[in-house]
Amino acid sequence: MADKTPKNRWLPKRIVLLRHGESSDSSGSGDGISPSHSTPLSRRGAEQARQAGTLIKNLLDQSCPSWKIYVYVSPFECTRSTLREMGHAFPASSLIGVREECRVREQDFGNFQDPQKMRQLKEVRDKFSRFFFRFPEGESGADVYDRVSSKDIDMQRFPHDGGDELNLIIVSHGLAIRIFLMRWFRWTVEQFEQLKSPKDCEFRVMQLGEGGEYSLAVHHNEGRLRAWGLSADMVAEQKLRAGSRSHQEEAAAAEEVLWYRTFFGDDDTAVTRGDEGEG
Repeated sequence: MADKTPKNRWLPKRIVLLRHGESSDSSGSGDGISPSHSTPLSRRGAEQARQAGTLIKNLLDQSCPSWKIYVYVSPFECTRSTLREMGHAFPASSLIGVREECRVREQDFGNFQDPQKMRQLKEVRDKFSRFFFRFPEGESGADVYDRVSSKDIDMQRFPHDGGDELNLIIVSHGLAIRIFLMRWFRWTVEQFEQLKSPKDCEFRVMQLGEGGEYSLAVHHNEGRLRAWGLSADMVAEQKLRAGSRSHQEEAAAAEEVLWYRTFFGDDDTAVTRGDEGEG
């Protein structure tokens, strides 16, 4: 028998993207011997994680008296430790479940990294492209894009009482979070290159707007979005998503911010194929 449950009943009210806390070798003093996936949090990182947990819980408390969370976490030690520390802020009764998700892991920089060589490679990456530069024996941002898929989240896997507000928390890494947002909102490579990475234990909140679309502009103001590297056009799109306009109104308004419009001529000056070469 077909499931007649309305699809939007299963959608989380918000998706919180949280970067892990400071790791023990974030200062660049590591010896390159320990694999990066096993690097633990520093003491400061553990405190950052606890504070982030409190901030997120307060956000949920202010929104609804009855809420639940489901968590996706990268398999790296720094992300798992971040979840372990922040988890103390949430009552066990609010937790639906936790899933270790390898697709939201850190960008692969290679198996063992020499700190000095990595600094040199990152300087080259910044000049070449944060998206297209591939680390030797590692990944490019484009490779991460291929494995990070926001659309692959099966919203109906969450057992959810309609009376509770459902929230999804993803504990991940700086580049993976930017790639996640890029894929979800269909941002271009050029737009991605302008984005700033979240700081340690900083989070981005994608929240359902009145029209049923996720938007960063519901929880975050324009100043914050611009500080994160979103252009005026990208901010306008987020505000559009946060509203309750009909699809027709959205399409008309979006005409003002489509990035590719400058590729084409005006309607009254465009040359048709039949006119080419004549005269």
